[in-house]
Amino acid sequence: MPAAPIDALERDALCDLFLELGPEAPTLCEGWDTLDLAAHLHIRENDVLHAGPAVFGGERFGKMTARVTDRAKARGLDALVADLRAGPPRVPWRVPGLRAPLNLVEWFVHHEDARRPNGGEPRPADPERDAALWGMVGRAGRLMLLKGARGQHVELVAPGFGTVTGRGKGDPVRVEGPPGELLLYLYGRTGAAAVAVTGRPEAVAAFEASDFGI
Repeated sequence: MPAAPIDALERDALCDLFLELGPEAPTLCEGWDTLDLAAHLHIRENDVLHAGPAVFGGERFGKMTARVTDRAKARGLDALVADLRAGPPRVPWRVPGLRAPLNLVEWFVHHEDARRPNGGEPRPADPERDAALWGMVGRAGRLMLLKGARGQHVELVAPGFGTVTGRGKGDPVRVEGPPGELLLYLYGRTGAAAVAVTGRPEAVAAFEASDFGI
């Protein structure tokens, strides 16, 4: 029997963790508890009319999304987890070639959003998972560095995997860590990511003031 895709493993593990922690546990997403996070994931996959507004914001969209979120949360954590565990609709979430880009980072990062504030340490190396996550660093890293690092020269280094370089001006900054930790940093979980940021102090200070995340 073929191994489950990495995103499916992250989904199952996060569903287990939701039930273990209950609906009121803290997460790395500011202002969200585990019920908020489960509702977000459910809306993203099952309510296409509101998944976009939830991302793009705005006062009108914010009110609309709040209503949809409240409705999802009213179903309770157990019901949301049951739906999430059953898997997403086939289109677009399970279309070959789209599955990993659409799902892997979302589920990995949000799994860590629930793990880290509740006693979870950085996970041990896993060659298959780390290789898949490194592929995501390669896809998104340069674009996110361009957006967040404001044109600084930055090297993302994962020992054993390689380097992704955001070429820019000024003294270089090196960010080193496992692929998953680099992704957490790029997606705004800078305080939780187990990475080493090195370079000239002025360059590091400018980089650490960058606006990463989604």
